Amino acid sequence: MKKTLSLEKRNAVLLRMADLVRQEESILLSANDKDLSSFESEDIAMVDRLKVNKKKVGEMVYSLKQLASLDDPLHVERFQFTHDNGLEISNKTAPFGTIMIIYESRPDVTIEAAGIAFKSGNKILLKGGKESLNSNLVLVNLWHKALEACDCSKDWITYLNFSREETQKFLEKPTEKLDLIVPRGGERLIAFVKQHAKCPVIVSGRGNNFVYVSHEADLQMALDIIINAKTTKISACNAVDKVIISRDLPRKMEFLNLLLQSLKKYNVEILTDAKLAGLEGTTQMDNKSVWYEEFLDYKIVIGQVPDVEEAIQHINTYGGGHSAVIISKNEEEADTFMQSVDTAAVYHNASTRFTDGGQFGLGGELAISTDKLHQRGPIGLQHLVTNKWYVKGNGQVR
Repeated sequence: MKKTLSLEKRNAVLLRMADLVRQEESILLSANDKDLSSFESEDIAMVDRLKVNKKKVGEMVYSLKQLASLDDPLHVERFQFTHDNGLEISNKTAPFGTIMIIYESRPDVTIEAAGIAFKSGNKILLKGGKESLNSNLVLVNLWHKALEACDCSKDWITYLNFSREETQKFLEKPTEKLDLIVPRGGERLIAFVKQHAKCPVIVSGRGNNFVYVSHEADLQMALDIIINAKTTKISACNAVDKVIISRDLPRKMEFLNLLLQSLKKYNVEILTDAKLAGLEGTTQMDNKSVWYEEFLDYKIVIGQVPDVEEAIQHINTYGGGHSAVIISKNEEEADTFMQSVDTAAVYHNASTRFTDGGQFGLGGELAISTDKLHQRGPIGLQHLVTNKWYVKGNGQVR
């Protein structure tokens, strides 16, 4: 394991990288144009994630500067105990060692995720998708320039320009010690990594998020939240795919008609369950398996349940474990929902689009984990650490 760089060195690299990304913006945008022009796919979510524009460059620069301003996540004492025999025992945060990040389409992962892992004291291996190769190579070259400018070895951040077969071989028989792998992408990528990896994997990114509209909901609020959560960024894992409404919702048909009209303005394809079949402009879904799907597209399912208990059961059966919302004026009902729904983030009267490391005050995120170990939900700087026990004695034996 490499000796951890000092906090001053790590921050200096991040700030230098922020300057370089801003200075080389035109080169990055040109490389990204090459990626976009050669990308042949109808997958609008992948295209959205692939695109880098001036706004995204600004976000990259901001995330790097914000990371540099945050406290050191390393050597933080989490526990302290003095034994009867005088041993001084403490537990402190420590880096994982080497983290491999495998991702699709998103050049910004080369900045934000690598930056968080680097600030946490780890060596980084990046394996991006072929669709974003030109953009990624420009960014990794800038990382290397930033490291060299601060008298740090370039191998703190390495890009693995591997084919799928080479990646599989590396996962199964790594040529260096791997301590953690983070796949950022669709379910096929995650399944591929979990199948072949020989070290811990943080599962990240699957959404399939639900909104439950209670019979005590504010209907205008429900409408605003659903439209925001569905349409503002369909490529995001925090977008909403499923809406379930209470059977006893007052003015139910009026609300549904307004919701359908609003969704159609964004050309959202609307599916319904059998209980709401026949609504104008909708299609009844032909298979219950659709409830399990994450769409990453202008597509939504609207269904009906009798009460909050059924809503909870439905979400826990079909949801992706990411985010779920209840819209209700009833605090007790909302508390029941929030305590019982098995997702990384639960909301009362707010959009799922806030499930994000930056929005949660973490200063960015490495990933959004739908696993329960070792961290659930957005994984920020302070979570990307393991721990180590420090025991100081003066000759004690047991």
